[in-house]
Amino acid sequence: MLVKTLKFVLPNSKFKILGAGRTDAKVSALNTAFELFLDKAPLEDLNTFMNEFNVNLPPDIRVISVDQIKENFNIIQESKLKEYVYLFSCGQKNHPFCAPFLANIIDKLDVDLMADCARLFTGTHDFSSYTARLQPNTKVLRTIASCEIKKNKILEANFFPEVSYALHITGEGFMRYQIRMIMGALIQVGKGELSSSHIVASLKRQSNIVLTYVAPGSGLVLNDLQFK
Repeated sequence: MLVKTLKFVLPNSKFKILGAGRTDAKVSALNTAFELFLDKAPLEDLNTFMNEFNVNLPPDIRVISVDQIKENFNIIQESKLKEYVYLFSCGQKNHPFCAPFLANIIDKLDVDLMADCARLFTGTHDFSSYTARLQPNTKVLRTIASCEIKKNKILEANFFPEVSYALHITGEGFMRYQIRMIMGALIQVGKGELSSSHIVASLKRQSNIVLTYVAPGSGLVLNDLQFK
């Protein structure tokens, strides 16, 4: 959609874009970024461009800032920190309007135990058990700067349940489905299907723990993206 809109806004320019990362279907982003390469002169007026870009983008995409960068800047290679948030509720069926924003686990969950186990993911671990279709060259040793469950303060609406929760997880990069599988394992902990010892074992090299539950994409939000 970005490319389609840029073709309309910049009809006489050749360009390409490079994104800071990808998200799965039904995953939202409150703060993400992309790099725009132009084959000719830079944009004359960034504010005018941003306004025109926003007018022509669909309602669910909004550009919040545009900055000129150095020619050798590469948005993928630059060191950055990503914070994802997974929003969920439990114990009852939600109002249908919640569906795009909150994963709804109808079972009662031991959220306190889930919060304790969430901290076990912090640090450098082998996350081979937390990705789909693992490829031979995939970097499975990943570092998570922080991982904790809090009450949801990210999104609010009058149709939300009285209490909802948010898994906050921060790191430089994540594998495909990694966060959704971490959330899936924590949901299984909350149901009593997995224990803290299972989580510890799953993060060791050559773990024989097999995880198959991928939490729904609708609860996941790329909440923040920082460049160092």
